[in-house]
Amino acid sequence: MTKSPVTIVVVGSVNVDIIARVEEFPMPGETVTNAEVIRCPGGKGGNQAMAARRLGAKVYMLACVGDDPQAEQSIADLLAEGVDVQSCRKLEGTATGMALVTVSASGENQIVVAPGANAAFKPEYLQLPPADAVIAQLEIPMETVYKAAVSSDAFFCLNAAPAKVVPRKVLDVVDLLVVNEVEAEMLGESLEGFQGLLATTYGARGAVLTQTGIELARSKPPVINVVDTTGAGDAFTAALTVGLASGLDQQAALDQACVVGALTTTKSGAQTSPTLAELRQKLQ
Repeated sequence: MTKSPVTIVVVGSVNVDIIARVEEFPMPGETVTNAEVIRCPGGKGGNQAMAARRLGAKVYMLACVGDDPQAEQSIADLLAEGVDVQSCRKLEGTATGMALVTVSASGENQIVVAPGANAAFKPEYLQLPPADAVIAQLEIPMETVYKAAVSSDAFFCLNAAPAKVVPRKVLDVVDLLVVNEVEAEMLGESLEGFQGLLATTYGARGAVLTQTGIELARSKPPVINVVDTTGAGDAFTAALTVGLASGLDQQAALDQACVVGALTTTKSGAQTSPTLAELRQKLQ
């Protein structure tokens, strides 16, 4: 039996994204002048909060923004979608996080992030409401991630992105770890002792869910027309967490996550994940 709606707390980053669409990425030293530019909300935390909310979850976003004009923009769409942003803290004298994203005609991306207030998200800022699951990423300080994991009895998901070394004390309190191939390589041997669920994504080739080396589920996304891969991994993470927290079996939850991740790539921007109705239509 599934539980609906579930409550998800996302502890992480919110950014303003500046996205430039080009035919091909420039070579080092090369200037490309045919770009189309848009500005939209982003940040891995914000992306995951938006994705979880669109799937019907009650969502709380815990983040830090600056005291600049970009602060409101970074959370405006989350608020409009119904995400609770009351625990988003404005830090004086700090810039809101910003990402510079270049997207090629094939939908691949290159991203440079200026973390701003995200890097100043201190552990003492955390006050987690009751929840069924907590999601965190690595665009905020590791100690804040760790406190988020140990401050609640809820199911804890860590999306180990962007790729960096994760201390053993953090891995030991993770229930679900989501990585892509690059992030899995970065974690290396530390994954050998990991006891929780491990979801490894392979882009268009799908994803695999394992635990202590034993395969539990495997799924492939539908064939779609890729426009922009930005935010697809975040949407996947949110969908898998929502699915597992709501009581879906592991195969169904992974299938759901692969479809959500794929549908996110059909539009430009990082917060373009599908609604629950769109997901159900695609699953049928």
